[in-house]
Amino acid sequence: MKKEVTFWVEKYFYNPSTFQKLLSILLLPLSWLYCFGMYVRFQLQKEKDFGIDIISVGNLNVGGSGKTPLVTALAKEYEDVAIILRGYGRKSHGLYVVKNREKILVDVQISGDEAMIYAEKVPNAIVIVSEDREEGIEKAKEMGAKQIFLDDAYSKHKIKKRDIIINVESKNSACLPSGPFRERLWKSTNRRVIYEDVDFKRHVTLKNSTKKMVLVTAIARPERLDAFLPMVIAKYYFHDHYSFNKEELLEIIEKEDADSLLVTYKDFVKIQSFGIPLSLLDLDVEVNASLLDFINS
Repeated sequence: MKKEVTFWVEKYFYNPSTFQKLLSILLLPLSWLYCFGMYVRFQLQKEKDFGIDIISVGNLNVGGSGKTPLVTALAKEYEDVAIILRGYGRKSHGLYVVKNREKILVDVQISGDEAMIYAEKVPNAIVIVSEDREEGIEKAKEMGAKQIFLDDAYSKHKIKKRDIIINVESKNSACLPSGPFRERLWKSTNRRVIYEDVDFKRHVTLKNSTKKMVLVTAIARPERLDAFLPMVIAKYYFHDHYSFNKEELLEIIEKEDADSLLVTYKDFVKIQSFGIPLSLLDLDVEVNASLLDFINS
């Protein structure tokens, strides 16, 4: 049921049917109220200076934007760096140090998929999951971090930070629930809006390719992968952050008579221990020097 609802909402926001367009128009008064409420919330919040350079990377709309590979690329540029995120989809609550500078301390069920990506792909980083970002910042400072990246924390206006906002193309510019936007770019925020193929470029490497691959993925708006896909014999989409089980994946392999499952790294960290043949779409990001200048300024 959750899968159907998620895909319906993604279609409603980014590729609406005629009925969904009409529904969006009818919901505009609620969107205006929501957006005004977010503006009032922004005005009432007072920044706290944590005495450390903090950069938030994210987007204003719901759904995927490619922030995880971008944060990965940026964090690799620095020593004494920490990455802090909520850890959406994890089977835990509260603050956990997913990785110190030496090793990974918890499994993917506790960390969530995105935190485990950082833990595996940014060897020099401290990785912390915490619903309370301020608590996470204090923990990172205690562990010796000199630079902090927050994953998707534009709305945390109580934290003195700079924001990198990934622009996501959308024909619907309304706030929730009429459109996909969670918040607006308020004028007094210290932020930079960045664009794919201008400020950063994606590079995809296909690893462990086989003749008969089935795409299996649990990312937001999975159609984003189409531009990078090799030939696959079938596609199976699950809702964002879905927790796979081994039996259902084996059933897919048997049903499609596949040699391997083609997955993203976000899927890979959750199923690498299953012992199932996997092919990997490994996404990396090349960052424009001007973006690093913004961080270093």
